[in-house]
Amino acid sequence: MEIRIAGLSKHYHAEGRVVAALDRVDLVVPANRIFTLLGPSGCGKTTLLRCIVGLETPDDGEIRIGGEVVWSKARGVAVPTEKRGLGMVFQTYAIWPHLSVFDNVAYPLQVRGERRDAIHDKVRRALDFVQLEGVEKRSATRLSGGQQQRVALARALVAEPRVILFDEPLSNLDAKLREETRKELKSFLGKLGITALYVTHDRVEALALSDTIAVMRAGKVVEQGTPQKIYFDAEHRFVADFIGRANLVPATVHGRDGGATLVDCALGRVACEPHDGAPGTPLTLCIRPEFIHIGGTPAAGANVIDGRIASLAFVGEVYEAEIAVGDTRLLARLAPDARLAEGDAVRFAVDPAHCRLVVA
Repeated sequence: MEIRIAGLSKHYHAEGRVVAALDRVDLVVPANRIFTLLGPSGCGKTTLLRCIVGLETPDDGEIRIGGEVVWSKARGVAVPTEKRGLGMVFQTYAIWPHLSVFDNVAYPLQVRGERRDAIHDKVRRALDFVQLEGVEKRSATRLSGGQQQRVALARALVAEPRVILFDEPLSNLDAKLREETRKELKSFLGKLGITALYVTHDRVEALALSDTIAVMRAGKVVEQGTPQKIYFDAEHRFVADFIGRANLVPATVHGRDGGATLVDCALGRVACEPHDGAPGTPLTLCIRPEFIHIGGTPAAGANVIDGRIASLAFVGEVYEAEIAVGDTRLLARLAPDARLAEGDAVRFAVDPAHCRLVVA
């Protein structure tokens, strides 16, 4: 079920000023895909989710779900939340402590007045799907955090929604459980084949779960694309910085050399991927730490730069090194068996294809 957002705006009044939580947002969420809204706190992602589900009233714009207008300022349409055909999984799970697992999951069906035998059958299927068979009679709050998250998912699924929405559902889990539950959730959603709209500020979560990511900032969608596109080919400095660790160096376009764009920056003259900026255009050079290669024979055409190891930290699977080039420091990820020490002079290479130019 596709979701279409057109010109959606939402303003709040705070401390004598008007804050644009959503600033004329246009967005298409494809049917049967996992679409993630990613951004820092206060960027508008949760407000957008709540407007779609009907828990917030926008100031302007239009929302369509599966071709049906569910909210429109111009048309005077405001379909109630319970009639939008949506499932919702909240950050806190919203588990009722006085109810059993069965009754927590059955609640949406009981509210709709469905027959007891139909409710029993649907709840059983939902619990089987999330691998919680056999715990129907247990108190939901006696379950682990990961199991409670699955109860919340089963409750969202039991009503057979057209779309399921997630508001940072894994943020209350510890790191290991969050990773395990993330894998389970991706598997569940893949089997369901329904539209999922997911809100998070966690970049790893977004990269691991999503078919498409939309990065938000200050009430606007800055950029969207596949996880690979957003990570490797970001167009904006904010997106490149937010989606992962990146070395960002101010640069000025010098010209072109064959298929590469040459820029001048604190690292010297660097050959980068093609960019249409004219000579003199200020840009930002973005180099991911994993693309900095120390030692060995540089590939033909690679940028070769001299520096020294300013700091070195062992973090398990890699060393994280800071390489000083003049007053500029670059983060690099080195193999755990690297034979380097702080203060060592190094020569490193970066392929122009991995020197991304982004705008502010």
